[in-house]
Amino acid sequence: QVQLVESGGGLVQAGGSLRLSCVASGLTFSWYTMGWFRQAPGKEREFVAATVWSGGITIYTDSVKGRFTISRDNAKTTVYLQMNSLKPDDTAVYSCAAAIRTNRATLSDEYDYWGQGTQVTVSP
Repeated sequence: QVQLVESGGGLVQAGGSLRLSCVASGLTFSWYTMGWFRQAPGKEREFVAATVWSGGITIYTDSVKGRFTISRDNAKTTVYLQMNSLKPDDTAVYSCAAAIRTNRATLSDEYDYWGQGTQVTVSP
């Protein structure tokens, strides 16, 4: 049974930082592209960042480039999202997801498994 469990969300002032973690179990972690998505109230889910299963490639949506960093630790089956210089527009529920052996990391339809999500709220 595959499980993805996020943690690290919370309330932070604009300009602050948070580090999200997502621990995966029940899958061969190194075979999976791991992504972070977010959904704000009244908006569609959007891609944030991904670490591709092969080649050490990382991908970011334009609005977070230079502020967010995604990383993975295959030994700990964990993916991280370091978020710096947070803005109120970053407020959303952040979910991690796993997609087996895909390079199409920005497409939510590619992902096979999803976590429950963790709330990130950035106050002005």
